Amino acid sequence: MDKEVCGRFKNVWTNFTYDSSDKSYKFTNNNSNTFCGNNSCDSNIEKINAVCLYLFNQFFGDSSSPKKHNNINIVEYIMIWLSYMLNLIENNDNNISNLKHFYDTNIKNDKYTKSIVKVEGCKNYKELIDKTNLMSMDIKDISKFYEAFKSLCEMYTEFNESTSNCTNISQKAKEFVTKYDNLSENSGVTSNSPYNKLLCTLSSDFNNLKNKCNDSSSFPTIDKTKSTIKCPEEISDATSSSSTANKLFIVLSIFGAIAIFLGISYKVNNKELKNIAFLNIIFIIYMQTLTKKSFVS
Repeated sequence: MDKEVCGRFKNVWTNFTYDSSDKSYKFTNNNSNTFCGNNSCDSNIEKINAVCLYLFNQFFGDSSSPKKHNNINIVEYIMIWLSYMLNLIENNDNNISNLKHFYDTNIKNDKYTKSIVKVEGCKNYKELIDKTNLMSMDIKDISKFYEAFKSLCEMYTEFNESTSNCTNISQKAKEFVTKYDNLSENSGVTSNSPYNKLLCTLSSDFNNLKNKCNDSSSFPTIDKTKSTIKCPEEISDATSSSSTANKLFIVLSIFGAIAIFLGISYKVNNKELKNIAFLNIIFIIYMQTLTKKSFVS
């Protein structure tokens, strides 16, 4: 996430609004052509689909798109926006309970399978969406992330990059952490679930913004010790630390065995004993290799 990414979402928030009085979406300032082009945009679903395509085109569709083409987090944010939009009209246009329904009726068409470039491992928008693994999630659950996402985007937009001063957004940072804490209280979250991944995306982008501040003391910290949330970087760090300790143990064991071998060789000039000591070294190395393999698996 950065100011440019949030600027494009802000354009959508400004020009595409929901009218709760008649339960319909509207384009402000008669700018429907910006989103719909020559396509029909009569129903709520058609309008939402048009804006969703607009976002994908903005981020991944042309050479003017942001350079972070491989940032799957942007796709996750589009899916959060999409879920929230669909959730508002769930009982009006269609009974849509998860993204799979919208996926089957809209995303599988040729507009989302248009060829794209410079996106590693993905040939089109549909493959980008598939990569998020969010299709089976209830849109009500994904929609819960919307306010936190929007709050974070507002902080990025208001952040003064020339001074790196974050005082003006410190209050919003506190509000974001409160929203995040509420989201992380879901006891049913597992480390490899899409819900967990969305939490990790939010916390990562929050911490990235915090690191840009010249005085981060005004920013609150996300306390993950109170929840079961485990993000990839944390799991990676823990694995790396354990792996380093394991390798160190192996190296020390080998040096210890060599020292024993040299000691025996020095004190006893006996070929048989030397061979026994040498075999002991081989055995120790073999056992440590097995230990390492067992740890990795």
